[in-house]
Amino acid sequence: MTAVTSTFSRDFASSLVVFLVAIPLCLGIAIASGVPASMGLISGIIGGIVVGFLAGSPLQVSGPAAGLAVIVFGFVEDYGVAMLAPVLIAVGFLQIAGGFLRVGSWFRAISPAVVHGMLAGIGILIILGQIHVLMDAKPAAGGMENVAAIEDSLARLWGTGLTSEATALKVGLISLLAMVCWEKCRPKSLALVPGALVGVAAATVLAAALQLPIARVEVPTSLMDSITLPTAENFARLLEPGVILMAVMIAVIASAETLLSAAAVDRMHDGVRTGFNKELFAQGVGNGLCGLLGGLPITGVIVRSSANIQAGARTRVSAILHGTWILGLVALAPSLLTLVPLSALAAVLLVTGWRLISLRHVRHLFEHHGLVPVGIWAATVAMVVLQDLLVGVALGLALSILEIVPYLRRKLAIRHAEIDEEIHLQLGGAATCKDVPILLNTLEQLPEGRNVKIVGEDLHYMDHTSAETISEWLRREARAGRAIEIHAPPAARHPRLKPLFQRFATEVAR
Repeated sequence: MTAVTSTFSRDFASSLVVFLVAIPLCLGIAIASGVPASMGLISGIIGGIVVGFLAGSPLQVSGPAAGLAVIVFGFVEDYGVAMLAPVLIAVGFLQIAGGFLRVGSWFRAISPAVVHGMLAGIGILIILGQIHVLMDAKPAAGGMENVAAIEDSLARLWGTGLTSEATALKVGLISLLAMVCWEKCRPKSLALVPGALVGVAAATVLAAALQLPIARVEVPTSLMDSITLPTAENFARLLEPGVILMAVMIAVIASAETLLSAAAVDRMHDGVRTGFNKELFAQGVGNGLCGLLGGLPITGVIVRSSANIQAGARTRVSAILHGTWILGLVALAPSLLTLVPLSALAAVLLVTGWRLISLRHVRHLFEHHGLVPVGIWAATVAMVVLQDLLVGVALGLALSILEIVPYLRRKLAIRHAEIDEEIHLQLGGAATCKDVPILLNTLEQLPEGRNVKIVGEDLHYMDHTSAETISEWLRREARAGRAIEIHAPPAARHPRLKPLFQRFATEVAR
């Protein structure tokens, strides 16, 4: 009984922390998506309560994702907000089908360079768009259009007196400064208070105290008023090529981002591992409900998930409760949200966009895998910003395949046997991204508690996707106390193989 009480108290405390992280993000992502703030709140509630209950990753927290804001903004500009509902219902069906067909592990085969390049490009687009919101101006749909419009937004800052745009900019910069300073200098006793909350609170108090004439969040007095069911006419337009393409794009990107986040969450704790197909099913149910009730697309979100784990969460109860707190706030005190300046939310998203760029990951790719994956990352980023998300991701995937073309004829051979209570895992041939599902399946089905010897003497090549997959597994198992021995292939096979296996040995030794 004491253990149950202790677990619940930790989950209860964690849920409050995640709730405080989620509120500014739900509002800000809705604004960045060009839709009413209530749509972000609906998605936060569904992501917490529904997906939290069904999730395959018990400590991951779902909600509206900054990574999809740019896509939704462009779609809403072209097709209108009403068409988002049938698209999300279609996304939900695609993800549910993917869960039943057990394709969850295949998303792990997407090159990390492509995934992080996509996120970095989205981060840049978010920053370019939110610069305008910081000055109470409306962002454009594309990256280059936002760059071209900066001069017009800046021109509105100067007038005969202090313009409302200049006032909004000052409030936004104060919010940004408060966030950055809090993240750098927060006292240990308040370590769990999120910087985004501090920044938004500071701006809200300032704007309310001085009664500043700047744009604020608009939230309906009743959340039920913002729920609009999709019509038959909306569903009829699902046959349009642009709408079909959008549904597939959101399904693929949302699934990839969710499962990437789930893999990162697994590295942060030693509890129950993620069931990727179950998680995909849960996300599908959540996105289908978001479409039905008028919300935004949702994914597993690493910002909320890491806050959940750092706050001490033990079970899925924390994620469910955080959604309940959002529902309670919207039902009982929606007027509090209408005090929040839009420029403060823009400041939150500027920080979020910068974190999505993640130059640390680029450095990691270069140090461990050389220039080729860095080139794939850079090409993906450039095309996402200069063209659009689909072109960027397609180019990144094409370059990833081009990288492994010389090695496609060599199949990956995996043999394992038990010798004196020790598992010998022998790798041969070429390990590429296409082999990640079977590689993961083999590693994750190894009996627990047994020592493992990984022998790569027959290996001729390993791309960075396979290498990162093995590295993640090694870190997790070494942290859990499993003894692992690494045997590198001969240096003559491929110049990067021996350094990779030396890195694997380092991961085990930590």
